[in-house]
Amino acid sequence: SPCTEWVSAAERPGGSLLTRQLQELWRRSRGSLTPQRLLFEVTSASVVSERSSKYVLYTIYLIRSGQFDKAPATIARRYSDFEQLNRRLRCRFSCDMASIAFPRKRLRRNFTAETIAKRSRAFEQFLSHLHSIDEIRRSPEFLEFFFLPDLQAAQRLTCTGMYREALATWANAYRLQDRLGVCSSGRFLLTLAGLAVCHQELDQLSEAHGCCEQALQLLEAQGSHPLLGPFLQAHVHLAWKVGKDKRHSEARLQDLREAGLPLQQQPSLKECLIKETLE
Repeated sequence: SPCTEWVSAAERPGGSLLTRQLQELWRRSRGSLTPQRLLFEVTSASVVSERSSKYVLYTIYLIRSGQFDKAPATIARRYSDFEQLNRRLRCRFSCDMASIAFPRKRLRRNFTAETIAKRSRAFEQFLSHLHSIDEIRRSPEFLEFFFLPDLQAAQRLTCTGMYREALATWANAYRLQDRLGVCSSGRFLLTLAGLAVCHQELDQLSEAHGCCEQALQLLEAQGSHPLLGPFLQAHVHLAWKVGKDKRHSEARLQDLREAGLPLQQQPSLKECLIKETLE
């Protein structure tokens, strides 16, 4: 059974039960990705000088066609990030990638307004072209280019107690996954855990409760998942605090107890976040 596989994977050195179950959920959810017309717009480009290097940072908005987004989903990437994505995708999807243009590296004049403007348009077209190809749009290489850096940054900020900054970063990761249509993947559940933890730490209890509700709806069909117990326990606690109904979650916790899950030893949502390896 899948559960046995996950347990044995967790017992192997370096195996992560959470990661493996999230990957399984990711695999199952990939079939349900719905294509959506997404526009990629470079809204600004700034030259950044660091100790011994200088590069251009491109800020890109992901915009759903025909809709107004109050809070845009944004990424900031440099040429080398795009180059790495291009390389990884060409390794895996050589046929699909054959017709996709990528702006060449220049030996000089990299920082002129003309080069930056041309590259901005080229990156917009590059991402739009990638998104139009079914297999590429669903691939972890493409998807994680957008939201993995935010998840890693949000995790670091949460671990160091910088909850306000972490909250903004988890929220952007949420919007990115929403625009990309991956709101049932394991990464999305982890994002909801991050939002719930930060909202709770900032005393925004009804928002934290809402995040737990959303996660539990996604987990409704899951008989067993490493985040199910932690989300249920957080939901019961928060529902009690904000005066909402907690009976359904209490009943689900009781079912888990009867199935032999030692709930006293269950990690909290925060401990799940800190332990998860994001790479």
